[in-house]
This record gives sequence, structure tokens and C-alpha cells, in this order.
Amino acid sequence: MENLSKKGITLSVAESCTGGMLGSVITSVPGSSKYFLGGAVTYSNDAKEALLNVSKSTMIANGSVSEETALEMADGVRKLFGSDLAASITGVAGPDGGTAAKPVGLVWIGISFKNGTFAVKFNFDGGRDEVRASAVSTAMKMLFETAKTFD
Repeated sequence: MENLSKKGITLSVAESCTGGMLGSVITSVPGSSKYFLGGAVTYSNDAKEALLNVSKSTMIANGSVSEETALEMADGVRKLFGSDLAASITGVAGPDGGTAAKPVGLVWIGISFKNGTFAVKFNFDGGRDEVRASAVSTAMKMLFETAKTFD
């Protein structure tokens, strides 16, 4: 993430199933305070709505683990902190909570930045710890790749 500091890009994150792991990984790097503004762990739907302005109707229609929710979480946290770049993670880490439509390992990662917002669906293998670690690693890669697009 050194690239963020060099380019003067600020970052924020919104996490659900990873419970703060992404923010922890980011802040484990010395100097991260130059670009990391903060994060929100919004595990409940009420927290997503109250802190990130995720629409209740979005979560009712699509669920908290959905592309639409990931998009609104990413936009919401970017606006909350006033950052240039933001990531969101929402998913089913397990071991419980999975369904046929949304199995354990399903994770949506959203990215919000000056050029728009997008979300990508992933199906990670493994137990709870592996799903969460895979989500964080993938979000970091997505942030790194998106940061490359900043001039």
C-alpha cells in the first residue's frame, strides 16, 4: 500500500464477515496512518444501515450478502470517512449461516473510488478462518490494483 502514500490517496474500509481483519492488516504496515482514515465493522444489518447508509430495502430485497449491499457499503464508507478509495467485504464465513443460494464461502468485495463503484463475487474454500483470510487477501489485491489507476 506504499503506493497510496506516494500518490496521496486516502483509504477507508467497511467490513462485515471479516470483523476488522482488513483494517488490522492495513494498519500492521508502518506508516499506514498517512493514508488509512479508518474503518467500520458493520456486522449487523442495523449497523450497515446506520453507519454506512445501506438501504434497508436493498438488504431486504437482496440480502446483506449481495452485490448491491457490497456496493452500498463501499460507497457509504468512502463518504463516511471522505476517502479517495474504499473497500467493503460482506459474506458468509461459516461454519453456519450458509444456504443453497448463499453457501459458506460466498463473499462480495466492493470497491469505491473516483471512477465509480464495483463489486466482485467470490466463493472461497475452507473453514471460517480460511474464508476470512482469503477475503482480506483478495480485497488487498483489489485495492492495490485500483490504486494503480490513480494519476
